[in-house]
Amino acid sequence: MEKKSIEQLESVASQVRRDILRMVHAVQSGHPGASLGCTEFFVALYFDQLNHDSNFKMEGKGEDLFFLSNGHISPVWYSVLSRSGYFSPEEMNTFRKLNSRVQGHPATEEGLPGIRIASGSLGQGMSVAIGAAQAKKIDGDGSTVYVLMGDGEQEEGQVWEAAMYAAHWKVDNLIATIDLNRQQIDGPTAEIMNLIDLRAKYESFGWEVVDTLLGNDMKSVVEGLEKAKNLTREGKPVLNLLHTEMGYGVDFMVGTHKWHGIAPSDEQLADALGQLPETIGDF
Repeated sequence: MEKKSIEQLESVASQVRRDILRMVHAVQSGHPGASLGCTEFFVALYFDQLNHDSNFKMEGKGEDLFFLSNGHISPVWYSVLSRSGYFSPEEMNTFRKLNSRVQGHPATEEGLPGIRIASGSLGQGMSVAIGAAQAKKIDGDGSTVYVLMGDGEQEEGQVWEAAMYAAHWKVDNLIATIDLNRQQIDGPTAEIMNLIDLRAKYESFGWEVVDTLLGNDMKSVVEGLEKAKNLTREGKPVLNLLHTEMGYGVDFMVGTHKWHGIAPSDEQLADALGQLPETIGDF
C-alpha cells in the first residue's frame, strides 16, 4: 500500500472514528473507548508501517503480521482492515449481528480477511505473536511481527511468561505495543491493579523499550513505530509503550473508563459525529 502523509493519515483516522461509533451505536453493543484511543496506532500501522497485502493469505509469508490481543477493541481493527482493502466497508453494517463475519471479538471461523487468531481472552496475544515470530526466523523470513495489548491486560500472568520467554530466546523480530491509557473496565488501573512502572518491568525482563508519549498524535505515533522497528534484530524483543487517552476524539468520552463498553445514544452519536469530519465516506 502506498504510504500517506501525516495529514492524509489524520484524515483516515477521522473516518475510522466515525466507523467505530456508528458500528457500536447500530447494535448498542461494543467497546468504543479504547477503540477510539488506539485509532492513530492502527491507522499508522496499516497505512504507513506494516508490510502487508490485502489479498489475504493466512500464512502471511513475506509479510509483516499483526495480532490483536485485547480483541474487544475490534471496531477500530475492522474499520482499518476494511478501509485498507481487506473487505468492503459496507460489511461493517453487520457488526455483532448473527451470522456476521464481523464478530464482537475477532474470530477465524467466519473467514474474515485479516484475522489470523480468535482473540479477546486476554493475555494470549503475546504468546501467539512470539510463535509467529519464531516461525518466521525458522523460515528465513525477514518480516516483523506486531502485537497490541491493553494495559489492564498486563494483570494476566501469561503475559509475563511470554515476556520472559521472548527475551530468553532473543525473539528480536517482535514489536509488542501496550495501549497505556491507564483505564480498564472497572476504573483506573492505578486503583484496580497498579501497573507501577511498565518500562522498568520490561527492561528488567530483557526487552528494549520505546515510549511513545503522545499516542494520539499521528506524527509521534509514526515516529514511535519507526524507532521500535529500528531497534529490532539486535538480540532483544521490543516494547512500544503507547500513551493514549481512552475515548480520544470525542469530548464527552475522553479520559474515562465509563466508555469502555457502553454504546452512545442517538443524541450522543450525533454529537460525536459532529466532532469528526466524514473524510472517506460513511459505510
